[in-house]
Amino acid sequence: MEESMKRRIVLFDFDGVIADSKALAYEVNKMICPHLTEEDFRKRFEGNINDWQEPNHTSECRLDIDFFALYAPKLKEQTAVVPGMDEVIAKLADSHILIVVSSTITSPIQEFLNMHELSRYFREIMGSDVHSSKVEKIKMVFSKYTAEPADCVFITDTLGDMREAEKTEVGSIGVLWGFHDKDRLLRGNPFSIVEKPENLVSAAQNYFRKN
Repeated sequence: MEESMKRRIVLFDFDGVIADSKALAYEVNKMICPHLTEEDFRKRFEGNINDWQEPNHTSECRLDIDFFALYAPKLKEQTAVVPGMDEVIAKLADSHILIVVSSTITSPIQEFLNMHELSRYFREIMGSDVHSSKVEKIKMVFSKYTAEPADCVFITDTLGDMREAEKTEVGSIGVLWGFHDKDRLLRGNPFSIVEKPENLVSAAQNYFRKN
C-alpha cells in the first residue's frame, strides 16, 4: 500500500497487551501501597489510571516511592513480550498504522520495543508524558493523521481504556491475557474479545470491514 493512501490505524495499549507486565505492575504498586489487593488493583483500571483516587488507607501509601523509577528497570530486565504478539504486530503493520497509547511514560516503552526489535513497526508512542488522558491522545491521532473514529480501533486489556475510546467514538477489541477478565471487559461494549494473540489480526480486519 502506498503511503499516500489512507491507512487504518490500530492503537495498542502497552502493559498487559504487548508486554506481559501485569504481575510487575501489581508488585510495584503494592510496594507503594502495601494494603493493595489484586481486586483493588484491577478496579484502578476501570477508568483512567491517572485519575485514580485512593479511597482508603491513603496514609499507608509511601509517597516517597516513584512508580516509574522502580518499574522501568524491572520492565526491561524482567518482562517479556506476550508470546505471539511480535508476529501479530508485524502482520498488522503491513497494512495499518500502529501507535502505542499508554499510561506508562514513553521512554521505557521505547526501550522495551527497541530491545525486542518491535519499535520499527510503530509510527509513534504516546505515553502519559504526552498527555495523561487517552481521550486527548486519540484526538491528537485524529488531527495528526487526518483520521475519523471509524479509521481507528483500540486494542486493550482494560475496561478503562474502552471507556476512554468510546468517548472518542473509537471501537475497541479486548484481549484476555491482561489486566481484566471477560466479564469486566464486556462492560466496555467492545467490538470483540479475543483469547489468543493470533486472533487479533482477523479481529482487526473484521472491525474495519464493518466500518
